[in-house]
Amino acid sequence: MKTNSIKYFNSISEFHQFVSLPAPLHPLISVVDVGTVPHWHKGEPINMSMDFYSISVKRMRNYKVKYGQHSFDFNDGIMSFMSPKQVFSIDVDNKGEKVEKSGWVIYIHPDFVWNTSLAKTIKAYDFWDYSLHESLFLSDKEETIIGSIIDNIDMEYHSNIDKFSKNIIISHIEALLNYADRFYHRQFITREKANHEILERLDILLTHYFNDDNLVSKGLPTVGNLAGSLNISAKYLSSLLKVLTGQNTQQHIHDKLIDKAKEKLSTTNLSISEIAYGLGFEHLQSFSKLFKTKTNQSPLEFRASFN
Repeated sequence: MKTNSIKYFNSISEFHQFVSLPAPLHPLISVVDVGTVPHWHKGEPINMSMDFYSISVKRMRNYKVKYGQHSFDFNDGIMSFMSPKQVFSIDVDNKGEKVEKSGWVIYIHPDFVWNTSLAKTIKAYDFWDYSLHESLFLSDKEETIIGSIIDNIDMEYHSNIDKFSKNIIISHIEALLNYADRFYHRQFITREKANHEILERLDILLTHYFNDDNLVSKGLPTVGNLAGSLNISAKYLSSLLKVLTGQNTQQHIHDKLIDKAKEKLSTTNLSISEIAYGLGFEHLQSFSKLFKTKTNQSPLEFRASFN
């Protein structure tokens, strides 16, 4: 198989068969003990994509996973999330060392949550879009909490299916996601130094961007491009900024842009139109409207205040 090809899995059963696991007890959900998964002996890494969600808490020593454009090893215990259609690959890098793995993975087909409360909320969690290097590092206490919820899901998964089974499992999954959301926000706060370094790098990027003489052709910076330059996802960047500054990325960009506009209005004789176009705006009206929204003054009123 060529390394740039992708193997798609439409069903959980199909994926179980591929990794040599027993058939799932339910066609739309499975709970897998990572320690029972046969060792990966597929040769070169294979790009894969699944039509279902994956929630995992695991340690996989000497395994490497590539998710999107980033590689990550699971030597530390982390909680990670993948949504349908995302591409990943697995490779063993044991170098003669013992390959170890433990933990749990829950696979959930979107059809399982159909017509439930979770169907309306599952896509709203930011972590489905995170790159693996942004996965959740759990404290011992947090891992115990998550583990107890997974145990409840596993117990219900292995019980005789009745009319209550689905709703009970759904309620446990909702609890799992809500705790993960809480712990993610804790991670934003406790990793203060690293997060502020990202903010500093963002501000340096924006400073260079707005000092570029080619803004007329480049246009205004986009959230996606900035996040890509920082090697993080757009949602992660906005969530991080929300915690650190109270603003999302677009609002942060606008603040930096207005600061640059104020500098040009107060220190140059450029016309308002020249400043607007020089900052990447296609229309003068858009610039004037944003400036007025941010400062409660029009560009002309701001310039006049210096005379």
